[in-house]
Amino acid sequence: MNSDSDRFLTGVPGLDTILGGGVFDGGIYIVQGAPGAGKTILGNQICFAQAAQGRNALYITLLAESHARMIGHMRRLKFFDEAAIPGRMSYVGAFKTLEDDGLRGLLDVVRREVRTRNASILVLDGLITVHEKARSGLELKKFIHELQTQATFSNCTMFLLTSAFDAEAYPPEHTMVDGLIELQSSLHGRRAERSLQVHKLRGSWFMGGTHSYRITDSGHAIYPRVEALLETPSVWDSADGPMVSVGIAGVDKMLGGGVDTHSVTVVLGPSGSGKTTAGLQFLTGGPADEPAMHFGFHENPRALAIKAETLKLRLKERGETISLLWRPQTEAILDEVATELLSAIKARGVRRLVIDGIEGFSKLTDEKSRVGSFLSALCNELRALGVTTLATAETDQAGITPGQPLKGVNQTGLSAVAENIIALHLAALRSENHRLMTILKSRDRRTDMRMRRFEISDGGILIDDDYLKAEGILRDISSQGPLSAPAADLKLTGE
Repeated sequence: MNSDSDRFLTGVPGLDTILGGGVFDGGIYIVQGAPGAGKTILGNQICFAQAAQGRNALYITLLAESHARMIGHMRRLKFFDEAAIPGRMSYVGAFKTLEDDGLRGLLDVVRREVRTRNASILVLDGLITVHEKARSGLELKKFIHELQTQATFSNCTMFLLTSAFDAEAYPPEHTMVDGLIELQSSLHGRRAERSLQVHKLRGSWFMGGTHSYRITDSGHAIYPRVEALLETPSVWDSADGPMVSVGIAGVDKMLGGGVDTHSVTVVLGPSGSGKTTAGLQFLTGGPADEPAMHFGFHENPRALAIKAETLKLRLKERGETISLLWRPQTEAILDEVATELLSAIKARGVRRLVIDGIEGFSKLTDEKSRVGSFLSALCNELRALGVTTLATAETDQAGITPGQPLKGVNQTGLSAVAENIIALHLAALRSENHRLMTILKSRDRRTDMRMRRFEISDGGILIDDDYLKAEGILRDISSQGPLSAPAADLKLTGE
């Protein structure tokens, strides 16, 4: 019976998480994918990761590409270590042996090289060539069986790299190996996205479904799907602690003293209503030594710093206790962005977080059905990490409809992930625009949900002490008639 003591990490970021803790010693695994999917890079990356741990790795090629050419490509990647060759990392070409002596000759090469080099890791690159050389499916099965025997006898874990297959064909080797990993690439409009899927892994739980990956100058970086990775939070949320100020005195009062520690508050509003200003006040509204972070898709750190300075908010004075992260919505991957955000929060010990434009996550994926579960998993993890979060979200509401002040404010999808929801409005009364605020939701506390008028000036948002001015504005909007053109404009029109 397999146990965690007889398995090891591949050393590829994200892959071991998906595999539930790595692969087993003496196991045999197929890695398949279309040309360009990154199979050769992945195989080399695993080998060099093991070599760095003091294990001996063996890379056998069945391809026409020379080792010098392959090493030339690998040398550009950060995981490549020239000093490991040929001591802990060996390359052997067996294409001619396979051509001349068939599958039996190849098996002899594998046995000899594994024994001679005391290899604990073997990558066989070009299984498709073996497939083509086999005279029958039975001969291919015997070949795989012999490899399994060798892997078990020598305690050498083997990775067999091959081209993509017809999913309906089920090649015979798939039923015999201990694991099957597929690398895929798909187009989303003009943008290509790579994904990895584990189809099979004997003796262990693994994370199902597809997971995005990139090939960078460090090799493969694989990002487990957030809603699968964080199906349950990494730690249990204590769900207690002192109240936290949102940085706006009037809002704290409306909320009965502030928001709960570890809670998520969403500020909704149209463009220009003051969402980013509210976020900056929350960001700078905590204790001077409290680690805080602003994460956004739109405004870069320099623009935010200028805005904070204009509003006379103490962003610059806080120095390194406040981090500004900016992630443009260009070629970003949803799970990559979430992974980077959570890693930065853990590294800096962040306790106060602003996500400016939480709807930006949905624009990073074509799978809109994912967004709800993704946000739920992300927000649960933020709570578990002890982070109090304020997120902004843009609405399409351009003004207030007479008699229906909340028309157009859509909180669908956000109510499930947020304890508190605050709505900002732009109210046009004749030629003047007013800003109004209301609390739409506040979980488990007594809340003043009456609208307030507010202004933005030095110090940020200044909110009225009571609801009377807001009520007057709403009453006047409901009673105002259609606008008439000035007399001068009518004369010009008549001409």
